[in-house]
Amino acid sequence: MEKRVMILGASYSQIPLYQAAKKMGIHTIAASIKGPYSGFDHADECCYVDISDPQAVVEAAKKLNIDGIATCSLDLGMAAIGAVCEELKLPGPSKEAAFRASNKREMKRALTRAGVQTAAFVEVSDEKELEEALNKLSFPVIVKAVDLMGSRGIYRCETPEEARENYKKTMEETKKDYCLVEEFIQGEIFGVEAMIQNGRIIYELPNNIEAFQGDTPSPVGHSVPFRQMDTLGGQAIKQTALAIHALGLDNCPVNCDMIKKDGKVYVIELTGRSGATGISEMVGIYYGLDYYEMILRVALGMEVASYFPEDHQGVANLTHTLMADQAGTIKSIENTIPADDNILEVSFNVEPGDEVRPYQNGRDRIGQVILRGKSLEECESRLKKVLAGIQLRLNEKM
Repeated sequence: MEKRVMILGASYSQIPLYQAAKKMGIHTIAASIKGPYSGFDHADECCYVDISDPQAVVEAAKKLNIDGIATCSLDLGMAAIGAVCEELKLPGPSKEAAFRASNKREMKRALTRAGVQTAAFVEVSDEKELEEALNKLSFPVIVKAVDLMGSRGIYRCETPEEARENYKKTMEETKKDYCLVEEFIQGEIFGVEAMIQNGRIIYELPNNIEAFQGDTPSPVGHSVPFRQMDTLGGQAIKQTALAIHALGLDNCPVNCDMIKKDGKVYVIELTGRSGATGISEMVGIYYGLDYYEMILRVALGMEVASYFPEDHQGVANLTHTLMADQAGTIKSIENTIPADDNILEVSFNVEPGDEVRPYQNGRDRIGQVILRGKSLEECESRLKKVLAGIQLRLNEKM
């Protein structure tokens, strides 16, 4: 009998998951609010539901008689995945684990209890508590909403005055009556992508992050192999495993953001879905597989461990987010990149007539480059040639 999988989200980021399901003969149900989302065109049927509402997704999943539920590159439906898996007894994280993975306060509490290396933090509900937190913590600090995606509601503060101002901004943006204030560890961010099935961590892949330097660094690209695998790889793998078990995640991919400073690694945050900005493609190229298929297999309770041999010699590769350096309306996109089998993707999610602006967060992405090479250095050299062959011509805003 044909398996039925509900996929949360219908944006361009989820399209590869729909495509992988089609190749596997899996019937897909796109779950999302109504909108001009391109993923709807790739699904076998649509279910219009607010994926940030776990109970609404549970009710929809019951009616649709699904065999599994999955997503990628999207935090919004994490709590709903846990609720559905627990209620319908499907493979996936528990309701409690998914909640911890989608709420930064509960995540930080769990990490701290388990002794995971992570930044000191204080929960703040009013201005008095804010002042107490600022007296406890060392500057710079981060004022952080616990319920928003990406970099929204997160502000770096160098002084108490900035912290007070940004606290007001965060509380205006969050739907919660509290936020977190935590110490900002000034180091270099990197990531670890992983997967866990039936309590066993199947693989862990430390990777380099190309970061956009906004109020807080945010990923705009990833690459492997990890530059400091020999010196920090073991520590990163150990801390990621501790963090996975601290949250209680199981039967899901794991995306973990970390930071390294003075020979020590710290967990920033992690969640029970695959990463964005080309991470799933990066993992797939490294291991020589379709990682979106692995996401679906683990969601259906199908074995995945044999696809990730421990002695695998991975393929160096790199992903890079394309972005505009000024605001305007696109006149044309010119691509003069010479043919090269190692350039796996140069794609655009904008077209002439669309408005663009300088990059601030993932919503400003205009495209993506994915390439491979014999070494990381070769990949980085090839990326420079690719970027030189792309010309984005704009009608500038006045």
